[in-house]
Parts: sequence; structure tokens; C-alpha cells
Amino acid sequence: MSEIEISQIQSFISIGEIVLAEHIALRMRERKIKRNDLFEFLINGEIIEQYPDDTPYPSCLILGSCGAGKPLHIVVGVRKDILCCMITAYHPDLDKWEEDFKTKKRGS
Repeated sequence: MSEIEISQIQSFISIGEIVLAEHIALRMRERKIKRNDLFEFLINGEIIEQYPDDTPYPSCLILGSCGAGKPLHIVVGVRKDILCCMITAYHPDLDKWEEDFKTKKRGS
């Protein structure tokens, strides 16, 4: 599979081909992230890292903002252009990420 495109993920959202992994559901509750914020974030998000060798299917890290503009990272997997699976979501930490929230700090 070639690199995942943000338009591909947006298309999955528009047709309802989105699955929430059990892990992301737990993390959303812990981190007080709302489901609607995830979709808003994905629609306006930007892919910042690709993980083509992830299993069970390739995934990517998306950066966006939700609600009050707080940055959010979400890992999304895509299976053969038919399924988009949200794997995890978290608010990036400035201890690990540069101020743009796109670049990992050295040693992180």
C-alpha cells in the first residue's frame, strides 16, 4: 500500500467507514477527548508521520486541533482502502515534541 493521504481518511469519515479500536475508546475517556472532536480534528488534520510497516495494517500519525484549539495527535490505520481504524489519540507533550507538535525532540 502506498502512503496514506488525508483525503483518503476524510473520505472514510464522509461515508461512515470508521472503526474505533477498543484502545482509543479507553484513551478518549481517560483524556476527556470527545468523539465529535476526533472527527473535526481528522477533517482539518495533517499527516505528520507514516508507519507503512505497522500491523495489522499501515497507519499514520495526524496532527490537528479540536475544540478550544488544543493540539491533538491521533494514530489511524487503513486497511486496503476499505476501513479507517482510529487506534489512539493524545494531547502531545512539549517535553517530547517541538512547539509545532510535528517534530519529535531529540532523545524522545
